[in-house]
Amino acid sequence: MLTKKQLDLLKYINQRVQRDGVPPSFDEMKDALDLRSKSGIHRLITALEERGFIRRLAHRARALEIVKLPESLGGTAMHGFAPRVIDGDMPDVPPPANALPVSAIDAHEIPVMGRIAAGVPIEAIQNASHNVAVPGSMIAGAGEHYALEVKGDSMIDAGINDGDVVVIRETSTAENGDIVVALVEDQEATLKRFFRRGGAIALEAANPAYETRILPDDKVKVQGRLVGLIRTY
Repeated sequence: MLTKKQLDLLKYINQRVQRDGVPPSFDEMKDALDLRSKSGIHRLITALEERGFIRRLAHRARALEIVKLPESLGGTAMHGFAPRVIDGDMPDVPPPANALPVSAIDAHEIPVMGRIAAGVPIEAIQNASHNVAVPGSMIAGAGEHYALEVKGDSMIDAGINDGDVVVIRETSTAENGDIVVALVEDQEATLKRFFRRGGAIALEAANPAYETRILPDDKVKVQGRLVGLIRTY
């Protein structure tokens, strides 16, 4: 089963390979699908690879290879199965057996305090902009909670993408390996993995494109620890 966005991306990649002999760049794919960030393309490519439609080739630029196409793009159905495209409502498909109506979910509202950088640190976050509803199980622990919208892709290998909303439990302490909101020099806030190294603090990205920041202990203040994530598709 393919979503419409997945099918659109596969169609675009196939067209470019047929025309140019090489697949498009991430920027070209982002613009073609009118997405806000390349992390959205990364998710779509991962989904297509998991479903066996494309293959990523190591150590090569634009390293995408089309393995198969659905019948709607001229391919042959696999074992009599033609991938479906999800586009709009699907009234004939029953919900999952354990699905709950929204009204039955124990939801709580917490404040969204603005944006947090998962990349180069941005200005410290001060004021709530609006509220967001989260499952009660996500904020079951002690302490106050708040939410932040993620800006940047430095935590993408930890499953945190640009545009995601992270749920944070307020705390001033952290264990090595925790993903925290760190206030740097009382001016910049960033979302990183926390490690204590002697008298210094390491703020480590989950993306090899970003370097680990090593700062004196007194230059970093932990403002909260990641406890949940909300993603809108």
